[in-house]
Amino acid sequence: MSSLSYRAVLRTPLAPTAFVASLFGRLSYGTVPLSLMLAVSGTTGSYAAAGLAGALFGAAGVVLSPARAALLDRYGARRALPPMAGAYALLLAVLARETWRPGAPEWRLVALSVAAGFCMPPMGPVMRALWSALLSDRDLLRRAYSLDAVAEELLYVSGPLLVGLLVLHAVPAAGLAAGAALVLAGALTLAYSPAVRAGEAARTAGGRAVRADVTGGAGVDGSGRPSPLRTAGVRHAVTVMAGVGLGLGALDLLVVAFAPDRPQAAAWVLAALSAGSAVGGLAHGALARREGGVARAAALTGAFGAALAVAGLSPHVSVLLALAGVAGLFVSPVITTAYLLADAAVHEEARTRAGAWANTAFNAGSSLGAAAAGLGVDRLPTAVCFALAAVPALSAAVFVSRARGARRRVKGAGKTVSAA
Repeated sequence: MSSLSYRAVLRTPLAPTAFVASLFGRLSYGTVPLSLMLAVSGTTGSYAAAGLAGALFGAAGVVLSPARAALLDRYGARRALPPMAGAYALLLAVLARETWRPGAPEWRLVALSVAAGFCMPPMGPVMRALWSALLSDRDLLRRAYSLDAVAEELLYVSGPLLVGLLVLHAVPAAGLAAGAALVLAGALTLAYSPAVRAGEAARTAGGRAVRADVTGGAGVDGSGRPSPLRTAGVRHAVTVMAGVGLGLGALDLLVVAFAPDRPQAAAWVLAALSAGSAVGGLAHGALARREGGVARAAALTGAFGAALAVAGLSPHVSVLLALAGVAGLFVSPVITTAYLLADAAVHEEARTRAGAWANTAFNAGSSLGAAAAGLGVDRLPTAVCFALAAVPALSAAVFVSRARGARRRVKGAGKTVSAA
């Protein structure tokens, strides 16, 4: 069933070209961060400057993600995506030029990094909004989102490997130049693809009804102007994505602290996490589901948190590797479910913004989780740090589950009064 399910997704008219183009563009997101830090440290001789440039680059990308998505919702991908991608690619090319040889001023490199982060085009939210426009069948849309999440996961794994190959044969700045070429080619091909043209024509022709079976009845009016965060479905998606992002951000450092004398073990543990995520995402997309999206999001988020807490009790690296794989089984399904919740909660004109808010919550959570873990690993036992890293995901699961229960009780009370 799995192969047939995903074959049906990839046979969607107009979708394959757009999907491949979006993957090319998103591959740059796996290559640029590492290339940036290597290039800045190489040209300045300062790891502090490299860390600052990388941190501000990521922060700028996260902070303005909803604003960039709003421009895409307002003007459409054909008009808004090429200028963003062009500015982003140009700034990466300038950074590559500045870092090709030693001697560039640190302040200039940091400023260029921030500017590039501000212009980063939201390729993922654009593609997910496009999937939603092309697929009216919710089962196929779930499979499309699962396939998208797994592919994106693999890109973030393969991106650093590509940078490693480039560094063997060229300077680190070549990774920045490659990132610029990838994002420009991918974004332009996606923006001018027949799929985007068809999706924007469908959006112009008419609105879309909010699907209450997934969101639990939350929605917006037909204007699409209010912030997506005013809808329950988007708030639930943001909550679970932030909880999972916090846990994953902390895990990156915690696996290093778990076996400080075996740094290579961290790579294997994180690879097991990614492999589990890929398997879980493909299985989640292929299997039929009857429970509502909110209940599924709460259950998957809670399961991830529990697995993360148990992983901290591992007596050996081999056990941690296995438990990381188990925790990974829930990552892609949580992400897929969150994007489905956000997509179904809003009017057609707010699709990209809704997905961008969920994406922003995940990325911001990952950054904060890494920072929090850095503060804790030197002061607390590793097992306690794992348990604390699991708290946000477990709390998110409880919050979303209780909010869903409260909304159901309010509905039930309303029906009782109406019947009386």
